[in-house]
Amino acid sequence: MTFQMKWDTCDPKTDYVLHLADDALILGQRLAEWCGHGPILEQDIALTNISLDLIGLARQYYQYAAELIGDGCTENDLAYHRDSRAFKNHLISEQPNGHWGDTLARQFYFDTFHFYQLEGLAQSSDERLRQIAAKAIKETSYHAQYSAEWIIRLGDGTEESHEKIDKSLKKLAPFAHEFFIESEVDTAAQALGVGPKVSDLCEIWTEKVNSILKMATLEPVDLGFPKKGGKAGLHSEHHGYLLAEMQSLARAHPGVTW
Repeated sequence: MTFQMKWDTCDPKTDYVLHLADDALILGQRLAEWCGHGPILEQDIALTNISLDLIGLARQYYQYAAELIGDGCTENDLAYHRDSRAFKNHLISEQPNGHWGDTLARQFYFDTFHFYQLEGLAQSSDERLRQIAAKAIKETSYHAQYSAEWIIRLGDGTEESHEKIDKSLKKLAPFAHEFFIESEVDTAAQALGVGPKVSDLCEIWTEKVNSILKMATLEPVDLGFPKKGGKAGLHSEHHGYLLAEMQSLARAHPGVTW
């Protein structure tokens, strides 16, 4: 409880770094659930590698946030000893994997946004974030290519695969809408010159997404009414279950490290 109160009094830059870290960690944890369950070995390994990339990125952000907080705070505290309301990841990151199409639709929307977000972070006024973004964008460009290729393969595949991926994309589009709705965390980061103006990323994101959907013989994206709240700490019921599993070891054995 004492540590939780310390986190609540962080400055805007630290809040933003935690938002970035939470997105990477939660989505990385979701993808890790596919380990051993992929449709074929090659894709099982591919998603596991993307999961490891995201968790590795989360560690870089958490380490930086811990340094900003100080007072003995560690990356383990931030990942494993905060409650659901303290996490500021986008809602789309915590959505269940569902079937293969659901996972790839979620990944496609996130990867495309993440690439442009990192491009913005590469221009950050914060040197540490610029360094992290410069490294992460190389991995993310592969992630975006991978998920886009699967959207094309499924959309322009069989009648069944086309129908399923179309349904997945439409189901998750309102969650993707949250990317471009500026929260207090986003606004403060932009004012500091730390992060990009997320609303400005909507046009280029939509253009890129629609170019892939066209190749996949799918309809253009319709973001619809936004499903939001994640960046304000208001999460779906899925978030609590995910954290319970992810944090169980650290909470059962205080003092263990990542």
